[in-house]
Amino acid sequence: MKFGVIVFPGSNCDIDCFYAVKDVLGHEVEYIWHDTEKLNGFDCIILPGGFSYGDYLRCGAVARFSRVMAAVKEHAAAGKLVIGICNGFQVLTEVGLLPGALVRNKNLKFICDTVPLKVEANDSPFTSLYQKGEIINIPIAHGEGNYVADEETLKKMKENGQILFTYVDNPNGSMSDIAGICNEGRNVLGMMPHPERACEDILGNSDGKRLFESILNALEGSLKNE
Repeated sequence: MKFGVIVFPGSNCDIDCFYAVKDVLGHEVEYIWHDTEKLNGFDCIILPGGFSYGDYLRCGAVARFSRVMAAVKEHAAAGKLVIGICNGFQVLTEVGLLPGALVRNKNLKFICDTVPLKVEANDSPFTSLYQKGEIINIPIAHGEGNYVADEETLKKMKENGQILFTYVDNPNGSMSDIAGICNEGRNVLGMMPHPERACEDILGNSDGKRLFESILNALEGSLKNE
């Protein structure tokens, strides 16, 4: 299996994601520059956290026009896996691969903490190694992590089981306590918390590791079915 980590000008969690895949999981991974036009040969694409293009207009609003995002949309349309973390989640909503938007935290402050999340669904390629209803602890670091969507969209996501993670103690004001969602096809995940920062016991927490291991299991399963 081969992972790709997209690097936008201003990305700062790309190295964390690269390390989690290569050094913790022991799998092949490459950095992908933002003007790349093709994503041939990659099984899973990661859009990391950071401040793409400085977030000068709106978080993710400029990154959506990068050449690589057209390739990411093609990758997702082919049923391949995409995960956007923090700023990556914001980019995925801006480009239309996920519904809703991320706006300023309710307290208008940047929040950096480790918070409890509830696993709402474990029937996705990203959550299969978690138990439904399980409480895990994952770091957050964002100023615009407040998830918003219209009521019809929220209703539809709940009916389809697209809400994968919710906050136990909502730190940012997100509607329905949303911390992570997937698309209807269940192959695109966006989450504000940083699972790549919770992959090793030496850090005091490895709850995020199972998310990446779930992805590996899904990829291995798809290869067996080919």
